[in-house]
Amino acid sequence: MIPLIQNFRTVILANGDFPVHAIPYKFLNNSERIICCDGAANNLINHNILPNFIIGDLDSINEKYKNDFSNILVLSEDQETNDLTKAVKFCLDNNWKKITILGATGKREDHTLGNLSLFSEYAETADVQLLTDYGVFNCIFNTNTFESFRGEQISIFSLEQNSILSSENLRFPIKDRKFSSLWEGTLNESESDNFTISFEKGKVLVFREY
Repeated sequence: MIPLIQNFRTVILANGDFPVHAIPYKFLNNSERIICCDGAANNLINHNILPNFIIGDLDSINEKYKNDFSNILVLSEDQETNDLTKAVKFCLDNNWKKITILGATGKREDHTLGNLSLFSEYAETADVQLLTDYGVFNCIFNTNTFESFRGEQISIFSLEQNSILSSENLRFPIKDRKFSSLWEGTLNESESDNFTISFEKGKVLVFREY
């Protein structure tokens, strides 16, 4: 199992697939606070876990829950952004800057792609990690070394085409390469208990399998 940042105890639960893997579910159960994105509260409460705040335009939450939890509702009708972004902004406004995002993938593919793109923007102003039922996404802006294990599946997505990337301890080495498409850095594999992605500037999304 890869080490995750355990002190990211503020959890944002988006309304994608509800986590079932033991790792994201553990984060959900051991959080200091849970901020639900609108309809995500339905699944959370149905799993006998209570949110601390429910935020969004509140058009997806069960009417009974809307009444029962009216004291923790945060209405935001801004149509220029989605509920996940509203939740992140709410956290930043409250100075909760170490955030684990769950439920951001699954269900509609357009929502998944949008959330992953927005995740890289959140990383510019907060310490965030995004967990799915398969692994964890991190966004980095310069050279970083990750703890890993031999055989761990790794995918790298360069979000800026001008970035020149290199790697250490990956099965398929990257040497001073510019990626022109998102698929080009996918399906790699760790060969050690750590690996390094090297670059001077840019924005890179890294996925590590559990």
